Amino acid sequence: MNKKQYYKRSFLTISIFALALNLPAQNLNRIQLRDYERVTERKVIQIPDLPGYVTLKGDFHSHTIFSDGHVWPEFRIREAWKEGLDIIAITDHIEYRPHKDYTIGDHNVPARIAASSAEEMNIILVKGTEITRSMPPGHFNALFLQDVNPLENDDPMAQIEAAVQQGAFVLWNHPGWDAQQPDTTLWWEFHTRILEKGWLHGVEVGNSGEWYPVVVDWCRDKKLTAFANSDIHAPIDFQYDLSLPHSHRPMTLVFSKDRTQEGVKEALFSRRTLAFTGEQLMGPEELILGLFQASVKVHLPYLTRESRGQTMIYRELENPTDLTFILERADGKDSKDNIRLNPHSMVILRQPAGQEKPQYRLMNCWTGSREHPVITLE
Repeated sequence: MNKKQYYKRSFLTISIFALALNLPAQNLNRIQLRDYERVTERKVIQIPDLPGYVTLKGDFHSHTIFSDGHVWPEFRIREAWKEGLDIIAITDHIEYRPHKDYTIGDHNVPARIAASSAEEMNIILVKGTEITRSMPPGHFNALFLQDVNPLENDDPMAQIEAAVQQGAFVLWNHPGWDAQQPDTTLWWEFHTRILEKGWLHGVEVGNSGEWYPVVVDWCRDKKLTAFANSDIHAPIDFQYDLSLPHSHRPMTLVFSKDRTQEGVKEALFSRRTLAFTGEQLMGPEELILGLFQASVKVHLPYLTRESRGQTMIYRELENPTDLTFILERADGKDSKDNIRLNPHSMVILRQPAGQEKPQYRLMNCWTGSREHPVITLE
């Protein structure tokens, strides 16, 4: 073996030995550690579409540093994308801006800053603002504004009129907020006036960590669109533990003809929404029943068995969505047959053959303050 072959073989042996010991060459000037970095990915919230409509998840009440929020407008887009939302409205206060010494006075700036990120991340951004008044009349969000600045006015009636003149959707915020209505959630004469004028279109059934059963009655009786919104000021995961299974912020489910801002606006004015907060769903009965039917699968029987003189049929009840359904026998009998159908789960349904199928109330779904829709498991 000549000297050249010897050195070549020695180098090859050392290289193989180093690989065997898993000793890769390292840059001793800079080593990047990614041990605890989060993966940039979007959570998928499984809620089915309804026939003719796409189901969109939205939060129509959020704040940034341009009022009393703690984050930059673009941050609201990124956290909404990561959480699985489709729509976000930035609704900074007009009257309450504690950071105004550090932000410019144009009320359109938050939406302008967020617009590029919203387009990039396929989030529908709704330009809005919050009219901030003591009770009455309370707080209102004006959504789908072209220019927020004309709403800066000392008269709340003039503010709402200025919004309506731009084709805005006007939403009454947190009517049961105890800071303004500590004892009873009241409907005031001011709200009757703007409703009669056609200037009030929706109301928050749920806001942040609370909801108001009596307001579901208002939505039904006064033909108002139901909302649940976060009213978030801090980063969303400061307030909600989104690492928990099936956790989510309060949101509004919008049943839109398409995935556009125009489609969302049309759906809101047509009252095609459900308030979704915690495990609760609130809104029109036909939407709740449609969503249940689109979500829950009653499989064909897999077993027929005699039990205590009865023929029993066994079938599986499946819920592949992120919704929860709590079913209670409508006739009040056989409470043992009540069903809790958790997200992404299946239970066994055991029913006597030949008998009329029992009806169930959806106890976590509300069409009124004391009313639940009734379904039959076909």
